[in-house]
Amino acid sequence: MRKAGLVPVLLVVTLFSGFASADDTVPPPPTVSDAYLTPLPPAARVLGDWRDAVDFVKARSVDLRVARMDVERAEAQSRSAFAGMLTQLNGNGSLTHNLLTNQATTPFGTFTTPTENFANGSIVLTQPVVNLRALNAIKTSKVRIHVAESSLDETKRQITLGVAQSIVAVVTAERISELNRSGLRSALERLELTRQKQTLGAATGLDVVRAQQDVAVARATLVNGDETARQSRESLGLALGFAEPISVRHGVSLDGLEATARAICRPVLLEERSDFQVAQANIEVADRQVKDVKTQFLPAVNLGSTLAATTLDTGTGPNPTWSIQGLLTVPLWDGGARYGALRDANVVADEARLRLEGLRRTATVQLSQAERNVKVTEEKRKVAEEARDLARTTDDLTRKSYLEGRGTSLELVTAASALRDSEINLALREFDLIQAKLLAILQLAACDI
Repeated sequence: MRKAGLVPVLLVVTLFSGFASADDTVPPPPTVSDAYLTPLPPAARVLGDWRDAVDFVKARSVDLRVARMDVERAEAQSRSAFAGMLTQLNGNGSLTHNLLTNQATTPFGTFTTPTENFANGSIVLTQPVVNLRALNAIKTSKVRIHVAESSLDETKRQITLGVAQSIVAVVTAERISELNRSGLRSALERLELTRQKQTLGAATGLDVVRAQQDVAVARATLVNGDETARQSRESLGLALGFAEPISVRHGVSLDGLEATARAICRPVLLEERSDFQVAQANIEVADRQVKDVKTQFLPAVNLGSTLAATTLDTGTGPNPTWSIQGLLTVPLWDGGARYGALRDANVVADEARLRLEGLRRTATVQLSQAERNVKVTEEKRKVAEEARDLARTTDDLTRKSYLEGRGTSLELVTAASALRDSEINLALREFDLIQAKLLAILQLAACDI
């Protein structure tokens, strides 16, 4: 009975021993096919390189266009503020019809009083002479332009970082999709080998079920990975201004992405970074708002001239009339509104200073973390590469042992699963390194897009 039980094992060893060469290599895998092995098709729109991304952003980015409009709006508001110190010229006109009139008879004739119909017209010219609030508003508007321009620069920096990370995410997801298909192919090959061994009597139904479970897990991982790739393409499309997915040309160099980021983004000091410029300008705006409230306590002097004419009979008076006057406005009491506004403006100014201090602390830590993250991510990549090499070796040895009848199906499935995980982990660490380098570059940069 024992000799009869050894016959299938000897047949399997004889069948597969011919596949092993003198250098102890793995025998060639069997041919397999599966609908899930079909590669994920590219999106309808494919991104060629970083320059294409920059062109798309310039033409279609909503955030970039809004930031530029904010600059235009600040410039328009500056022109409005400047008008506060210029001459104002206004025309007034009125037409009067009296419904109730009376007829008066005099030696000189009959007259209707009041005059039934008459018109008045005037031209009023006003020239501010002393208006400190208007002068302060002009200077404040110029600072607001600087705020808008700095915000535009910050938007460009954030868009550059976001697009770069989206490109890396798409490349990562598509690479993992390829690895998932490779893992599924390997699982199918192991299932086929196990079925062959079962046919020869060297494997049990449990071995086949374990191999089938491994295939099912590989398929599930592939489906999830493909969906992640699709979502990454959609995110890239949104970042570039499209409501459709965009894939990245196969074989695009991520090292070239890093080099291009260095080319379009110049390094700056921490205090020169755009968000710091915005925070500092906001402090100046807040201080000028305090000054604006204080100027409301001061008098204002205007010079005016009025030219008026009427169709009403003025008797001995001239028609038209022309006058010139100086107007002194002294604010006395408004119920305390200015005192409340001054208190509010002081609080806003203090908040702006605190925000700058908080930004400085956060940016200092983030800069240190970004620089350290490049080194840490490089170490993680090396560790992941070593783990992948060990998992590959373990998988090769486990497969040979299984073909020779010395290993179990559980060992085969476990080694294969570990290899798939290690390959995906290595891919993630490689792309994490690219992202870390991009973040380190853009932490202190001003980008021209």
